[in-house]
Amino acid sequence: MHSVYLGLGSNLGDRAANLRQAAKALTPKATVLAKSAAYETPPWGVKDQPAFLNMAVKVAPELTPMELRDYVKGIEVALGRERSYHWGPRVIDIDILFYDDLIMDEPELVIPHPRLHERGFVLVPLESIAGDFVHPVLGRSIRELLQHVDTSGIVPA
Repeated sequence: MHSVYLGLGSNLGDRAANLRQAAKALTPKATVLAKSAAYETPPWGVKDQPAFLNMAVKVAPELTPMELRDYVKGIEVALGRERSYHWGPRVIDIDILFYDDLIMDEPELVIPHPRLHERGFVLVPLESIAGDFVHPVLGRSIRELLQHVDTSGIVPA
């Protein structure tokens, strides 16, 4: 069984409902093993937009990494995501953070997620369900990575 960590985020509409619907939609192709609480987080990248709700989910998928990417992108579309500009507002965003300890660098998919170690909005919820998980490239646990990022403005929702 594979062990995969996903990051979920929403800053449009009913953000909490969007996260719940996205987590629920992961089944039947991925069994949800753990979910973090939701955290309200300031926007990252493009600041002039509503605050996000973010959470992390641990799943056991029946899919390869590329199949999982396509599956979660399909969930995003089904829940109303429309592509706008880079780092812009969104109804839902689902990112593959880790897929076991796989290191993959393809044009369509990079695992581990290439910037997760810089993002408090990813690390705070992830630490609550995977604090001891060791980043396969950086060789540091999520808990250790979290000590080196700005977490100001990140609060439980």
